[in-house]
Amino acid sequence: MRVDALSQIQQIYGVNKSRRTSKAAPTSGRDAVEISSIGRDIQTAKAAVKDSPDIRQEKVAALKARIQAGTYDVSGESFADKLMQKFGEAYAN
Repeated sequence: MRVDALSQIQQIYGVNKSRRTSKAAPTSGRDAVEISSIGRDIQTAKAAVKDSPDIRQEKVAALKARIQAGTYDVSGESFADKLMQKFGEAYAN
């Protein structure tokens, strides 16, 4: 191996050259974060979802009342159609 070739390679790639950096404007030493309007919208939506209940009690109460009164009627054909539709969607993906 030739040692003198190393200095030639360093010259080509400028290894020994000092790099000049531009002086940056003085900072206050504090980091800052800015949230975009989309980020704020997402935060608002997440907060709204978090505050909403998982179960809509008024719908559950209405269905319970209809079931107890015997007035809740489900079409077997409609139920089967929806079941097959959901089954097809699950296996299509």
